[in-house]
Amino acid sequence: MVEQQRQRVRVDGRQLTVSNLDKVLFPDVSFTKAQVIDYYVRIAPVLLPHLSGRPVTFTRWPDGVEGQAFFEKNTARHAPDWVRRVTVPSPGSSRGREMLEMVLLETVADLAWAANLAALELHVPQWQIGSKKQPALPDLLVLDLDPGPNTGIYECCLVAERLRERLVHDGLDPVVKTSGSKGMQVYAPIRVTDREHPSRYAKQLAQDLSEETPDEVVWRMEKVLRPGKVLVDWSQNNPAKTTVAPYSLRARPDATVSTPLGWDEVEAVVDGADPGSLRFRTEAVLERVEEYGDLFDVADRQRATLPEADPRA
Repeated sequence: MVEQQRQRVRVDGRQLTVSNLDKVLFPDVSFTKAQVIDYYVRIAPVLLPHLSGRPVTFTRWPDGVEGQAFFEKNTARHAPDWVRRVTVPSPGSSRGREMLEMVLLETVADLAWAANLAALELHVPQWQIGSKKQPALPDLLVLDLDPGPNTGIYECCLVAERLRERLVHDGLDPVVKTSGSKGMQVYAPIRVTDREHPSRYAKQLAQDLSEETPDEVVWRMEKVLRPGKVLVDWSQNNPAKTTVAPYSLRARPDATVSTPLGWDEVEAVVDGADPGSLRFRTEAVLERVEEYGDLFDVADRQRATLPEADPRA
């Protein structure tokens, strides 16, 4: 195998070594590593605020989306000295390591470094590192809408609208994005006093929707229950779990992006617009940001105290 030439580049004042820029990572659309790096550099102004203070889990695809992939949490060993590191307790899934040394992506150069590793997807928790360099309480609620067989984005939009109504009723200020894959995610900025509160609340919401429309919504994970229904995955609020960040690429054949939406776009699909209109690639996302700004700007949203869940949940 002939190793491709490495190049030294300067990004945001930092020297960075990049390699294999012509390597095609998304063969169906001939999307190269150079294009991945370019996208992350250009989307940085709206992406970085959503990564701020949140240890990043990478999904790396060194041989492209048709090759083998792996999740990587203990990422700091790869990082240049100028990438900020943080040591956090290891979640149970990390096989016996008590602590993980993770990275915080805070600059354009950080994003370029990660993209050069073929870290196509960036996943973050719903909490930030606090002043004592330890995980703070969750500041985001997330409800992940995952369509089962024979359902899709249209059905997710129906459920998202119902969730929006409930969240607004409870004093929250929700935002919504596509997953970049099959489904959608509804978020809201929150204040809580214990880390399990978001899971309790989200579970009750999911159960309530399932009880109201058992033929349309399911809250349990078993695959046998899911055909023709949308799973409202409340479990993503577990502090050990992560969810794909807004504006992250997804490792799908057509190089789609997890894209923030306006609620008017969700309503349009419910009213009959083409569900395919909510599937976006990188250039479209960049154009949307140019036109609309950050539709997922939770910093400008009302951060409300999360109501307590019913004990029955």
